[in-house]
Amino acid sequence: MHEEIKLTREVAAIQIPSGDSLTLPAGTAVFITQRLGGTYTVATSQGLARISSQDADALGVDPEKEKQKNEKAEMLKDAPLEEQVWEQLKGVYDPEIPVDIVNLGLVYDCALEKKDDKTVVQVKMTLTAPGCGMGPVIAADAQAKIMTIEGIDEAMVELVWDPAWNQDMISEEGRMKLGMV
Repeated sequence: MHEEIKLTREVAAIQIPSGDSLTLPAGTAVFITQRLGGTYTVATSQGLARISSQDADALGVDPEKEKQKNEKAEMLKDAPLEEQVWEQLKGVYDPEIPVDIVNLGLVYDCALEKKDDKTVVQVKMTLTAPGCGMGPVIAADAQAKIMTIEGIDEAMVELVWDPAWNQDMISEEGRMKLGMV
């Protein structure tokens, strides 16, 4: 982590914090600053960017090792669906903060319901700052992780702003990770 890496090929990325798409050319020098939730936050000469796990090979990361299932999620495959959803949400990260969205207190509500023989998950979440351009990206990450659960037919993740997020919403575990305790 913190060593310069030259991208071995062109990579699609998302600029942080704007959320704009960009292409990093082969040979671009990057530093991995965070690798959590299956994505990589990298520092470039133009600022921070997020690279998907599908492009891990361009960073010199072994994609096979990265594809290994999360042991805890695998152990929970027989747990109730709601518990599995919460566990998947704990695998979603703000690319600038090394704490998952659940422990950051960003997930306000998670409900499962049956609609026409389909299991639908509805999540309401917020962001640490309303102007963050990464909101749709983080919400899409949450939706994608939920959809990996067998038995879930649909997932909707809605960004909400009420109540406004504040640091008091961070869990004890999150506070410890951030060095606030």
